[in-house]
Amino acid sequence: MKVERLTGDAVEAALDDLARLRIEVFRAWPYLYDGDLAYERHYMRSYRDNPNAVLVVARDGARVVGAATGMPLADHADAGQMTGTLPPRERIFYCAESVLLPEYRGQGLGHAFFYQREAAARAMGFDYALFVGVVRPEDHPMRPPDYRPLDAFWRKRGYARCDGVTATFHWTDIGQTDQTPHLLQAWMRAL
Repeated sequence: MKVERLTGDAVEAALDDLARLRIEVFRAWPYLYDGDLAYERHYMRSYRDNPNAVLVVARDGARVVGAATGMPLADHADAGQMTGTLPPRERIFYCAESVLLPEYRGQGLGHAFFYQREAAARAMGFDYALFVGVVRPEDHPMRPPDYRPLDAFWRKRGYARCDGVTATFHWTDIGQTDQTPHLLQAWMRAL
């Protein structure tokens, strides 16, 4: 396994891999996202086009099996969806997504993804790192019986829930035809 931060032409070369990973990983609980490759390719261009964006990939040989992204919160389209009280957005680095194929979980790659993004954020002078995670009801009919929330993992990395800070994103759930709003909870840590 190799984990590396991509720059330059390597970012462009990895965008389709990241788009496919987002579709595959976010299709599962709790996101239940019915992804679209054209949308994903368009969305991922923001990481290619922003000089302060971070793209970290995990490879098993040549195969990309996981990835994590981030950029200054003030630069990300998701920033406008956030409500609640935060420090100035110019001081916050947004850890946008972290996607890893299930068979590669539990091997330290999630920690490596956070470490790489946090190190990049510190090097750029940010004071905080923030991400959001989807909120689904405990009794949701598609919740797997063996599902374990990632809260303990996030706390181990030093993150805490930002009470009152949420975002609402729209996407199409699997089995649906229209986009619907989804609530996401913010988590943040000082760098």
